[in-house]
Amino acid sequence: MNTAVAETEVNPFGNAPIVAAPRSRLVAAAQRELADVQGSIMLAKMNPRDNIAAMDEIIQACMRPSLAEVATYEYSRGGTEITGPTIRLAECIAQCWDNIHIGWREDRQAGKSVVEVWAWDLQKNHKETAEFEVPHERHTGQGIKMLTDPRDIYETVANQAARRRRACILAVIPSDVVETAVKQCEKTLKVKTEVTKERLQEMLTAFAEFGVTREQIEKRIQRRLDAISPAQLIALGKIYNSLKDGMSQPAAWFKEQPAPAPEPEGEPETPKKEPATTRTAALKETLRARKPAPPPEPPPPAAEPLTGSEQFQYFTRRARNARSDEQLMDVADLMRNLPEEEVQAAQTEYDAACKRVREGKGGD
Repeated sequence: MNTAVAETEVNPFGNAPIVAAPRSRLVAAAQRELADVQGSIMLAKMNPRDNIAAMDEIIQACMRPSLAEVATYEYSRGGTEITGPTIRLAECIAQCWDNIHIGWREDRQAGKSVVEVWAWDLQKNHKETAEFEVPHERHTGQGIKMLTDPRDIYETVANQAARRRRACILAVIPSDVVETAVKQCEKTLKVKTEVTKERLQEMLTAFAEFGVTREQIEKRIQRRLDAISPAQLIALGKIYNSLKDGMSQPAAWFKEQPAPAPEPEGEPETPKKEPATTRTAALKETLRARKPAPPPEPPPPAAEPLTGSEQFQYFTRRARNARSDEQLMDVADLMRNLPEEEVQAAQTEYDAACKRVREGKGGD
């Protein structure tokens, strides 16, 4: 008995190679970043730092005058002068200390950027991070200006990231290493600083970028610029570093020059009256003299007292909503840009904000 066998169609894709499902780009990026981190930690463990050699390298770097001149900054807060290492010195220390990974990333959004900065000691597996928001705005004397140019936005974000990155680096580097580097930079400046005409001209050109004149500098050092001492030149260099890094404003160091008073215009000469020659003219003069003067015009109504500038109101809102040390740093930056007549009230708001943050109550 013959049985019929049904014919079946052959699957044309039966012999095709099996292709793995495509991976997500985010997953691939995360795996690649994880592999980079694991590789960096493994290399750091295989090549541990020599603390003695690293310290010698830091001291040698701080003996360079070009680094020593930009190694420290100085600014005034509450009548007290505060100094510290700049981001340039912090980066140099991190490079010489070995096995330190530093960086920052930006997540740009509408009207603001969310920034994360970090400093990672790969050998000790000690990582310091900071995450904060940078509004796309700039505070000027005329109020708040929104930023739309990508270059202006990047410069603003990079400036804020550099300051937080400096704090992260100093948190992972031993404090005595930083203090030794700062002292060596000060010694280098005292030995290498020479007061020359070329250097004074370079200083005047640098301060001119911030609207500071020669007369303002001479008023601060209380002598002519030609008679400046090396110590005063070093102090002015720290002030310039502070202005360049955005830690302070020129008004905190230099008094504004008073505007020249307008020359008094000559009073118009009163025409001399000729004596009356006739009896009728004499009578007219007498009646004119007896005529009562018109009543004085009422004074204009007094203007309503101002409730504060927009910049001060913005500062007050930021101070009352501060909940962390990073936000307090932003509030302190805003306070340095306020007019002198508003600094006292701003200091009260800032002290209250610091107290709230310490007590853990947060903002209003």
